[in-house]
Order: sequence, then structure tokens, then C-alpha cells
Amino acid sequence: MGLVDFLSDYVSYRFGSRKNKRRKPNQTVEIMVKMDCDGCERRIKNAVSSIKGVKSVEVNRKQSKVTVIGYAEPSKVLKRVQSTGKKAEFWPYVPYNLVAYPYVAQAYDKKAPAGYVKNVTQALSVAEAPDERLIMMFSDENPHACSIM
Repeated sequence: MGLVDFLSDYVSYRFGSRKNKRRKPNQTVEIMVKMDCDGCERRIKNAVSSIKGVKSVEVNRKQSKVTVIGYAEPSKVLKRVQSTGKKAEFWPYVPYNLVAYPYVAQAYDKKAPAGYVKNVTQALSVAEAPDERLIMMFSDENPHACSIM
């Protein structure tokens, strides 16, 4: 099978019958869309599934989430969803257990689905880092700093 593929690619490249294109990587695109009824859900699903390279489309109306799996570019998928007349944006949430401190002011969102928080950079540093422990050892904020000095 490898020899046949090699010869096919060589002949097509050599004689120009088709251009040698790199295939886009398979990826998952998650988009947040406000959906009210079955008609909205169906319209979005039909619009996205018609994009070239899309393998599957999952619509979750309860979470206002559309998951697209395939070889399509995320920007094209977002534009196609927006062309249905709905306000759409990339999925801004991550699972609750992946965040070190989920109740930072920017991360906590009342509109987020259950088990999710916003994907923001964490302001708090990890105290287990070796350089952080050395800095805190002689800090004015550390009440035990006098005992070390």
C-alpha cells in the first residue's frame, strides 16, 4: 500500500494532474449561541453541517453550546453561525476542575453552565513553586519572617 501511495503522489506531482495539498488537522470548535426553540437549533445545525470538512455537529440548547468536529476552520464556522442571525462567540468556559482558583473575580460568571467557569489567566501564583517560597520567606507579609532573620 505504501508503494502505491508513493507512486500515486509522485505521478500526480510530476505531471501536475493535481496539486499536493496538506490536509487541515481534525479539530473541535465550540461556540456559544443563544437558542430559544427547535427551529433555532435546526437552522444552526443545518448551516454548520453544510460547511466543507465538517464531520459532526452537536447542539446543546440547555448550555447554549454548539460543538463542531471536522476539518473546518474555526473562523468560518463562527461566521456561518452568525449568518443565521444569532449572536455567537467562541466558547469562553472551561471545566471547573481545571482551574486552580475558580472564584477569582474575572473567572466566576453566573451565566456559565453548571460545572464551568470563564477561561481567564489566574492572578494567584502557586505557593508550591520553589522561587515563590524563597521570596515569601523574607517578605513583610509573612508573619514568621522575623523568626528566620
